[in-house]
Amino acid sequence: MQKLTNPSLLLLRNEEELTGQHILVINHQRDGFLSELKQLAVHATISAFSYDFAAHQAATKIAGINSYVSHSLPALNDVDLIIYYYPKSKPEAQMMFDNIRALCSDKTRLLVVGENKGGVKSAEKQLQDKCEAHYKLDSAKHCILYEFAQLQPEAHFDIASYRQTFTIAVAGQQFEAVSVPGVFNHGKLDVGTKLLLENLELPAHGNMLDFGCGAGVIATFVLNQSPKIRFSCLDVNALALYACEQTLNLNGHKAELVLSDGLKQLKGRFDAIISNPPFHTGLKTDYDIAEGFIQGAAAHMSKGAQLHIVANSFLKYPPLIEARFGHCDTQVKNTKFAVYRASLN
Repeated sequence: MQKLTNPSLLLLRNEEELTGQHILVINHQRDGFLSELKQLAVHATISAFSYDFAAHQAATKIAGINSYVSHSLPALNDVDLIIYYYPKSKPEAQMMFDNIRALCSDKTRLLVVGENKGGVKSAEKQLQDKCEAHYKLDSAKHCILYEFAQLQPEAHFDIASYRQTFTIAVAGQQFEAVSVPGVFNHGKLDVGTKLLLENLELPAHGNMLDFGCGAGVIATFVLNQSPKIRFSCLDVNALALYACEQTLNLNGHKAELVLSDGLKQLKGRFDAIISNPPFHTGLKTDYDIAEGFIQGAAAHMSKGAQLHIVANSFLKYPPLIEARFGHCDTQVKNTKFAVYRASLN
């Protein structure tokens, strides 16, 4: 078990506040907090919700915790305490606060915890007009814990109202994409993916995978030029898969959508795997995801299949790719990003 994060430690030092009959923990860390909470609130019904499939998988292994993963909160009744770990995206937090207000009653207490550098102080501004009372309960270890009481109810929550459509213009193509708050590079084409698409040569047919698909920009670009390709889009984030499906639908395409922790939930083999792999977990740089992806990709590749990756130039990808594939071709490199290619012999 990982050691408790600072937001979890701050919550636990205020254990007298962690009481309720029906408790919902949102955006929880994979750090043992849920187990500690279950010991503190033995008779409570405890539910955990995350957009993140890996966090959901971890929570399902804890006895007495009901875990959910989706793009919207489940319809739970009589929730009297909600604990929310503030995310690094302010628009995502705003969307979640609206979702929370559609779920809660006047008896629901909301605790919001987070790191100062993660922007938790914004919670006060985002909610102060939507509740009868709010307090700063505690602060320590560069974190703050807030309580919000008697939240103004929201009649209904529909994630579709948070969709943002934007235009992608790259490598001779122009099309519309859909995003929602919390998805990588919400509402715009990131520079890395742009460089990848400008230097992407693929066969016109076969099975292809986009690992870390985000809003489905890569899949849509490829399917626009080669509609016969059978595409799979994988992401750990349920918001990303929702946005990806909307983007594909908007452009008349279909793909298999895979919610997965790394490659663990993936089946089948592919003739090309394309990725702008994530290298952050929360606020911290984390190379484990990309390393695990490169290590495991070959097991899902047909003979002669190609791996296409774009990454920050400072990340040491070539040695990792060479160790697994025996070679690594640098297609293009600038001061910020590099596009690498390798094939399975």
